[in-house]
Amino acid sequence: MINFQIRKVAPGDEIALIGLIQELAVYEKEPDAVKNTAQQLAIDLFEDNICDGFVAIINEQIVGMAIFYTSYSTWNGRCIYLEDLYVQPKHRGKGIGKALFLSVKSLAEEKKVQRMDWQVLDWNTPAIEFYKRLNATLDPTWVNGRFYFTTEK
Repeated sequence: MINFQIRKVAPGDEIALIGLIQELAVYEKEPDAVKNTAQQLAIDLFEDNICDGFVAIINEQIVGMAIFYTSYSTWNGRCIYLEDLYVQPKHRGKGIGKALFLSVKSLAEEKKVQRMDWQVLDWNTPAIEFYKRLNATLDPTWVNGRFYFTTEK
């Protein structure tokens, strides 16, 4: 059994996190889609506190992440939205993804939010099966809408 640690994100993690975010973008067939930077992620996580996260560590290396934030449902009130859950491919199948996911779920329960949401691409069968094994509800009835805005700095 591999030894790993799950802990909350901490200042200094942002460089490893951006690396994982870029790996996830490649996995999701969007290698050029990441516009975020380590500097902005640090601001968002540790100064503005608009998101939070957990990391998985093996031998002092960050190998996985769960990034989330508080969202709001007019019907239900406060919710947690799991933005990204990612474990490097060579470390999958060791319980790391489950531990990250359950860490977010446990925090959501601790905060007494009404719901925890996330999205999964319809072609990502391994992730879909992972969530099914955790008895998650996967709702195919909603269509996602989105606008992208360009910000010049």
